[in-house]
Amino acid sequence: MDKINDCNLKISQLRALVAVGDRKSFSEAALELGLSQSTVSYAIATLEEELGVILVLRGRHGATLTPIGETIFEEAQQILRLLGNVLEKAEREKGLQSGQVRVACVRSIATHVLPKVIARFREKYPMMGVVITEYDRYAEVEQALQQGQAEVGFTLLPTGKQFEAWELFRDEFVALLSPGVLASNVPLSWEQLAEYPMIVNLRSPQHNKVIQEHFLQFGQTLKVDRKVREDSTVLSMVKQGLGATVMARLTAEPIPQEIQVRSLPVPLERIIGVIILADAILPKRVFAFLDVLKQGCLLSQKAVKSDSLGYKKIDGR
Repeated sequence: MDKINDCNLKISQLRALVAVGDRKSFSEAALELGLSQSTVSYAIATLEEELGVILVLRGRHGATLTPIGETIFEEAQQILRLLGNVLEKAEREKGLQSGQVRVACVRSIATHVLPKVIARFREKYPMMGVVITEYDRYAEVEQALQQGQAEVGFTLLPTGKQFEAWELFRDEFVALLSPGVLASNVPLSWEQLAEYPMIVNLRSPQHNKVIQEHFLQFGQTLKVDRKVREDSTVLSMVKQGLGATVMARLTAEPIPQEIQVRSLPVPLERIIGVIILADAILPKRVFAFLDVLKQGCLLSQKAVKSDSLGYKKIDGR
């Protein structure tokens, strides 16, 4: 340890030795390092002086490492690699001390899922922020990731192979009925549901299509009576006895207490997942955010393959 304390070796000297050993030439080593040849030559000379041994033989045909030069060349390579690892780890740690995680999602996720997640994330990493951008469609969430506008997205599964995805939870589609239209002890049948005047959201065409297809499997069709543009309007109309609707439970929350909530005669659900770009080089803070999701028991530990789920993709909020 005393010898190390008395040593005046410089990283620049080791870099010069490695470059000369690799290139077998002072001039090419200088080009690689972006230095003058005289600077490289001086670095090697001072290193030899410090160590008290000859490391490089200089000749008209280039530079040749001496036997001890070869040994120290290999050690210098290891030292520079280790130093690179130290710097990389430090940079990664700095990435957890500041910065932001950009999240793309739809309204229901931003309202009912993310606040708790962000609170846990900020508690663990108080210097980092989470920026949320809300979209009307899950397809727009996926597009935001592809265009570099977000690192993490919440979408419906299965999704495209360009994403790495994890299942977050499953969201049931429920029938929302006006107060008093059906006794609490009476099971809901397809025939009863098909008779109710339905209120649908115009901004969820794919959502409505999947529900229609689900009804058709059992020989029933939706009797659409009103079309509006906001989920809150749908719920208000149902509450006032103007019709019924079928909606994903998360989208409907908070459901007014007066509205009757019934499961469909045959269940229908959608899979909500979190995604990142499969081939993207992402900062460590993104994976720290995903870890918080996992620790909160919201996220399954295994990635979901996009082609492994026999599940229809449903657009909507």
